[in-house]
Amino acid sequence: MDAIRDTYDRVIDYLRISITDRCNLRCVYCMPSQGVRHLRHAGILSYEEIIRIVRVAALLGVRKVRITGGEPLIRRNLGYLIADLRSIPGIEDISLTTNGQLLDKYADELAAAGLTRVNVSVDSLQNDRYAEITRGGSLPVVFAGIQRATLLGLTPVKINMVPMRGINDDEIEAFARLTLETRYDVRFIEFMPAGANDFWTADRVVSTQEIMERVGRIAPIDPIKRRKDGPARYYSFAGAPGVLGFISPISHHFCGSCNRLRLTSDGKLRPCLFSETEIDLKSAMRRHVPDEEIARLLRLAVEVKPQAHSFADRPDADKRRPMSAIGG
Repeated sequence: MDAIRDTYDRVIDYLRISITDRCNLRCVYCMPSQGVRHLRHAGILSYEEIIRIVRVAALLGVRKVRITGGEPLIRRNLGYLIADLRSIPGIEDISLTTNGQLLDKYADELAAAGLTRVNVSVDSLQNDRYAEITRGGSLPVVFAGIQRATLLGLTPVKINMVPMRGINDDEIEAFARLTLETRYDVRFIEFMPAGANDFWTADRVVSTQEIMERVGRIAPIDPIKRRKDGPARYYSFAGAPGVLGFISPISHHFCGSCNRLRLTSDGKLRPCLFSETEIDLKSAMRRHVPDEEIARLLRLAVEVKPQAHSFADRPDADKRRPMSAIGG
């Protein structure tokens, strides 16, 4: 069937699913400095529960699924989940967002299971700085995984970089130059408050306009046409094999074309990343409700989806769930 539309006539055909709130890194902008309390295993959705939700969502027109975390590759038997999701009629695209630390180890299994493509978070091209930002990650390990994913056809591999003023913004040009040498999509994402985090400050935000101006000093960039699959605006250097993407949740939010719902690892359906509205699917399923009730709750999430986020006007931004709990 056709995808359902919300009250602002946006087609909702994309579900982002966090399968764990745990991570093998402690990135400074994602995890609060004091750490977080993780859910017990019984507190997160089982793979069977996730598969059931996606099966119902597909009947409502959901076509794309993204697996996130925490770090999704630390959850066992992910290939099983992806293969089952791939078998659901109507699901056309299954992607994964990862920090890349385990990508080289699991890329073959995931590609064989039916994974379509990967997004990898990389916030520095300098080994020491990368380790500092991630509180322990290995940059060579990440690029080994990116290269393996590329060989397996999990493309386009999208490298997500969050420029933070005074932290890594001096590497914007180096990231942009990757597209002159590779077929990677390099996407610059404005630094946004991730919730429950004392690291975000407004003066650390580097606007998309500034990023584009700095990238444009390397060489002119031109907009390119690409099938609409998310919030990024895409550009490229003339003749470059790779692509530049710019995502502007702060300076130029993309709410008007938002097509997604988010499912947290503990089974809460969120109509908007920056809204605290949550609909509890886990409790409903564990009461053994029929699929019709799951469909009703999915429709309800679409119905209450806000026209736009308003986090800039919220005085309690530091009290939101951390991104690791919501799903990146």
